[in-house]
Amino acid sequence: MDLTTAPVIKQHLIDPEICIRCNTCEAICPVGAITHNDLNYVVDASKCNLCMDCISPCPTGSIDNWRTMPRIMAYTPAEQFTWEELPAELSPEQLAEAGIDASGVLDAFNTAGATPVLSTAALSSNVTDATAAAMTGTEAPFNSAAYGATLPPWSAAHAFTNLYGPKAAEKTITASVTGNVRVTQVGSDYDTHHIVLDFGHLPFPVLEGQSIGIIPPGVDAKGRPHHARQYSVASPRNGERAGYNNLSLTIKRVLEDHQGQPVRGVGSNFMCDLLVGDKVQVIGPFGASFLMPNHPRSNIVMICTGTGSAPMRAMTEWRRRLRQSGKFEGGKLMLFFGARTPEELPYFGPLQKLPKDFIDINFAFSRRPGQPKHYVQDALRERAADIAPLLADPNTYFFVCGLKSMEEGVLLAMQDVAQQSGQSWPALSAALKKEGRLHLETY
Repeated sequence: MDLTTAPVIKQHLIDPEICIRCNTCEAICPVGAITHNDLNYVVDASKCNLCMDCISPCPTGSIDNWRTMPRIMAYTPAEQFTWEELPAELSPEQLAEAGIDASGVLDAFNTAGATPVLSTAALSSNVTDATAAAMTGTEAPFNSAAYGATLPPWSAAHAFTNLYGPKAAEKTITASVTGNVRVTQVGSDYDTHHIVLDFGHLPFPVLEGQSIGIIPPGVDAKGRPHHARQYSVASPRNGERAGYNNLSLTIKRVLEDHQGQPVRGVGSNFMCDLLVGDKVQVIGPFGASFLMPNHPRSNIVMICTGTGSAPMRAMTEWRRRLRQSGKFEGGKLMLFFGARTPEELPYFGPLQKLPKDFIDINFAFSRRPGQPKHYVQDALRERAADIAPLLADPNTYFFVCGLKSMEEGVLLAMQDVAQQSGQSWPALSAALKKEGRLHLETY
């Protein structure tokens, strides 16, 4: 049986009950088959080529769901947007009503090694962007999935994941708020807080680069419990306060939209208003690839905007503590930190107090009065003489975190630096991805 023309497909679906809306799947999908609305992340069967790139990076396993479907009855994105839970698998009787011999089709799947069947549309699109560009003579569209690593650095510590959550024996863990400090000046359209959560005697191990999920209390407009909001951990592995079972988060709430209308995000508003002693329901931890290297020769280049600084703060603080203890030698730290103005940078003051021989800090501001716009990619190009040898050094790791819109500019800057120094960007970028040396975490 030719599976490519089979009347039945194995349709790829995302479980809305487990998904934490972290955007990892959409960011990594090479064919743009995954999208989302305010409720769900969904997969378009007409675009999905079943490459499986999105499976392993998903922190919860919500992405790894399939349904045997007649091709003509495949669930549309519009249908999936309305789901509160996954539909049940169609029974043999339901398939028979659609004129499908389920046993024959499943036998064919098993013979082929249970490989999901590509839809006709997916087959026609199963061509890389680069190949399509070469065939048409047009420039390939930017796709960050071609660059970001899904493997951690080889020397990264082991990450524990999904200890608490929908797939864990314990649904949530309760944390106590032990600190809530505003870390930017109060603006008319933003408010950023540094929040410390303590887990008491219950285990909740985290590493720099991991994230957690916070479940806001109450219900949404449809009367359902709020889904978890994901936040990157801003503290090192031994706690915000060393030796304590706690961690910190950097959370920005937007106070007004681009039209100047007041807005209040459910998760960020809840978190930023917490008082010391309040309780919070937590799931996680999440993340097994955006992790810092631990061998002494490793260099770390951190590129971030806004609250994308959270994992960078965690990595920097862990290195600082190791340095203080005399247990770490070598390894260069570089930070490229962007915002509209200095007032919007979390931790701006403390960063300026770090020793220059410990971390090389480069700020980029895009909205300073009377100054030209300056972005992190501009700062990278300005430091090309220092970045080029780091790109060539297999002990250097690059971490990018912040707004999705920064990815293309940052990668183009890295490409320019590499090529100007005589390095082959196609070969280098492939090595960065394969060796777990370039990590992208944007939203």
